Amino acid sequence: MRDDFEQAVAEPVRLAALESLDILDTPREAAFDRISELIKLIFDVEIGIVSMIDAHRQWYKSVIGLPNNEVPLDGTFCRYTLQLAQPVIVPDATLDPRFADNPHVTGEPYIRFYAGAPIMTATGQVIGTICAIDKRLRPFGERETAILGHLAAIVMRELELRQEASTDLLTGAGSRRAFKEEASKFLALATRHRTPLSCIALDVDHFKRVNDTYGHAAGDQVLAGIAQAMRSELRQSDFVGRMGGEEFAVLLPQTELATAAQVAEKLRHVVKGLRFSGSNPPIQVSASFGVAALSPGDDIVSLLNRADQALYEAKRTGRDRVCRAGTPGATEKVNPRRVLKAGQIVFDHGRAAFDCTIRALWDNGAEITLSLPTAIPDSFELVVKATAERHHCVLTSRSAGAIEAAFAP
Repeated sequence: MRDDFEQAVAEPVRLAALESLDILDTPREAAFDRISELIKLIFDVEIGIVSMIDAHRQWYKSVIGLPNNEVPLDGTFCRYTLQLAQPVIVPDATLDPRFADNPHVTGEPYIRFYAGAPIMTATGQVIGTICAIDKRLRPFGERETAILGHLAAIVMRELELRQEASTDLLTGAGSRRAFKEEASKFLALATRHRTPLSCIALDVDHFKRVNDTYGHAAGDQVLAGIAQAMRSELRQSDFVGRMGGEEFAVLLPQTELATAAQVAEKLRHVVKGLRFSGSNPPIQVSASFGVAALSPGDDIVSLLNRADQALYEAKRTGRDRVCRAGTPGATEKVNPRRVLKAGQIVFDHGRAAFDCTIRALWDNGAEITLSLPTAIPDSFELVVKATAERHHCVLTSRSAGAIEAAFAP
């Protein structure tokens, strides 16, 4: 295992490699769920996982057999796979001194067997793991370890192909990466010329039910049909992107929030009016929409995040509706920049500390993801682990899985 100093030096490079893939906190997708299913089928285990590991957590891009979608990194088996950068096989966790006292072994889900393989970039950076887990003891030899390694390589190749693609092959919409690149250009123009810019985020309601009832081919037909219908209703200057799974985003240059909400309402009616053959009666779906307008200090990620927050409000309040994001109440962000850095939140006179991932920094604040945002008080110290710099912070906003804070003078 690499020593602590070597690991600390390598961690910023590893996190930069993970950030470049733009995969964290994206929706579940069939391509990765199939890998989890294959893990279960090939190795006859109860739990299959495809995960990414940032500075403080193991986040599941796909998980079958467990209810949660992320866990703190400190308590995971996969941190050893990350540190060793090679497969880790644990035939019986109760007999392994590294894991015998682990709460996931002594309590639910009562893990006995674990096999993990690193998901590794071409430059040797481990950005995640795939795992086969069971409550029973399992035989696992060199052949099975090799198969697990090949599955991890398939995941990595899928991520690389997505980076290379500018168009989503299924729907014809822009890829997630292409959308963000295009949106960043429009955002720079809007900021320079002080013109309006809005973004719509939409999610097909109960899409899993479509796949479960009619099959994945029918689900693909629905997604492709929605993308085509939206493009036919939008201006040539508008840009549609598939953000993952059944989530899309629409960029509306030269458009105020009120007009963008009207566009979203029109698209909502269009989606609800679609009929897809293959069943009797034809398949019919609805979608929920969130709308946000560019505000001072926004970059494309923060604009998308606010549209997403409005989208989830639409889903929370009944679905098949449009909700608008409010104007951010925080101070304008000066020189915002996207990063992925290990951090620690310290409070209660140093008696309490939470590991976290710093997702963005600006001269006067930060965006931070962590497992328990509700546990963070209104003021705290933020430590950037790579540089040991410390900032006294005041909480400015809190959402599921993340907080924003302003640096106190």
